[in-house]
Amino acid sequence: MLGTGSAYHSTYTLSEHPKIIHMKLINLDAEKDIGRCYEVLLEFRTNLKKENIASQFAAMLAEGYQLVYVLDESANEVAGFVGFRKQHMFLNGRIVYIDDLFVLPRFRGKGYASALLDHVHQLAADAHMNAVHLDSGYTRTDAHRLYLNKGYIMQCMHFVHKLD
Repeated sequence: MLGTGSAYHSTYTLSEHPKIIHMKLINLDAEKDIGRCYEVLLEFRTNLKKENIASQFAAMLAEGYQLVYVLDESANEVAGFVGFRKQHMFLNGRIVYIDDLFVLPRFRGKGYASALLDHVHQLAADAHMNAVHLDSGYTRTDAHRLYLNKGYIMQCMHFVHKLD
């Protein structure tokens, strides 16, 4: 049902949400199990084609990418996910870089993104990393508020040069 990934059973009480939130965080570690996350991936990354996701995920896993999704237990649905990888850089030393963080709109406001970030922060601390980094689109003001509330700082701008 949940695939072969390891599950982290978590209960969070968030100060901005007085109720207790029950969720499961599941580490997705097999290409064959990515289908569980198709809906959330396709809504977030609109450039993806469903038929290519499994092979792309396999290649990303081989490069050290990790994906943890949050299961909304009341709906028994994947509510969101975080994708990340470890990097070692001259500028920042040993970091975790978050490639992807997304919660489906119908599940927002339940603390899932916050819990996913907390989970990555703990994994990074356990691995003795220096920091957690991420990029965010300019218009994602709700996400920016979350990142700032979690202690992130705006360190730089990200530039892209596309190759044809």
